Amino acid sequence: MRTRSSSRILSAAVIVAGAVGLAIGGVSLATKAKADEALVHYDGNTRDYWEHPPGDWYMGDETAEQHGERPYPGQPTPTPGDELVKLVKENIKTQPGFHIEVWASGLDCVREMAWGGDGTLYAGCWTDHVFAITDDGSKRTAKVIIKGLRQPTGIGYYNGALYVTDIDKIYKYADIDKTRDSNPQGTVVYSDFPPYTSHGWKYMVPDPQMPGWFYIPVGPPCNVCLPPSGTAQYRHVNPEQGLSEVAALGQRNSVGGAVDPRTGQLWFSENARDWMGDGIPSDKLNHLAKYGQDFGYPYCHQGDLPDPKFNMGHKCSEFTPPALNLGAHMAPLGMKFYTGFGTESFPSQYHNNIFLAEHGGWNQRIHTGARVERIQVDADGTQVSEEPFAWGWIKDNKYWGRPNDIIISPKDGSMLVSDDQAGAIYRIWYDGK
Repeated sequence: MRTRSSSRILSAAVIVAGAVGLAIGGVSLATKAKADEALVHYDGNTRDYWEHPPGDWYMGDETAEQHGERPYPGQPTPTPGDELVKLVKENIKTQPGFHIEVWASGLDCVREMAWGGDGTLYAGCWTDHVFAITDDGSKRTAKVIIKGLRQPTGIGYYNGALYVTDIDKIYKYADIDKTRDSNPQGTVVYSDFPPYTSHGWKYMVPDPQMPGWFYIPVGPPCNVCLPPSGTAQYRHVNPEQGLSEVAALGQRNSVGGAVDPRTGQLWFSENARDWMGDGIPSDKLNHLAKYGQDFGYPYCHQGDLPDPKFNMGHKCSEFTPPALNLGAHMAPLGMKFYTGFGTESFPSQYHNNIFLAEHGGWNQRIHTGARVERIQVDADGTQVSEEPFAWGWIKDNKYWGRPNDIIISPKDGSMLVSDDQAGAIYRIWYDGK
């Protein structure tokens, strides 16, 4: 178990997914360039680069040390159900007393999940559609209910409506539980996000302190640059009213967060920059204790590592340090505080713990991540520690699965984990055996 200390881990970052037709978020293994190929370089500080990114925009800061690290193109095809059941049985390990099974399969590019009012599970997707998954007790049935959006990874449910993020807007699908089978039509209710596709995917974190509001990250359109205004931040958004405020600054690429039920404060994962080496900088878990905190991007990484190009005279002590450095290329994404909804499904020592899906990266020769982490933290944000909770999605240095979001079932307190590599959702439960 690792704990936070003044001697932080030096580790590498990951871009969760690509844009312009390349799904970094769904790759199975980095490919190799030929030794005599030139290094790729783009100027990430130009408006043309932000607005018209090249297909391999994420390669723009390639170094000789990491030359040749690149993701395979395309979104993986879902793993057939029988094969997936076998892979899970033979490879996935959990903490004692917990078990894992395939809950649903055949879900290409499945990402963030949200419960509807009638027990239906809605799930965003990396490409252009949204799923509804119903459960009759013996089997799950998945159906694409919304099509034609741009990277609708982030979704949220409130007061009977499904909210779905596009690159620069949020759509509202009213009465979705009643209309999902009849070609639901969305209405744009928020359109103040930047138009940039690179790091333009979103994640919606419900704010239980202010029902109807969501925390939503806005990433910069580059690996590392001086970010254009309106990016590299977390916003607090009320999509129904079209309102927003800036909650946090200096975050590079967050695709996951959760509000601590004990304090009402936001915690969020962050993927650090690429191309500084296989060992640095670390991805992070951040704690927003008050609005306006700056977490350092692009000037400082992992709390104590100045950027070699964009430090610009800043000291890392000027910025809010991470609550926990997570390690190289872990690619931390979706997360939840475990409450159990009163079911007491997990033992009491797991309540109010953070469960974090680590997607795994590509800008690294030996792959890491692809697991679910358990993170214990006091209500005041101190005494942070982590340990693997479910792991084994890497085999022979290849990702056969990549966890990316977590949600807790209100029915029985079990945990569901989405996987956009295998195209599946897993269920993890506890019986003590």
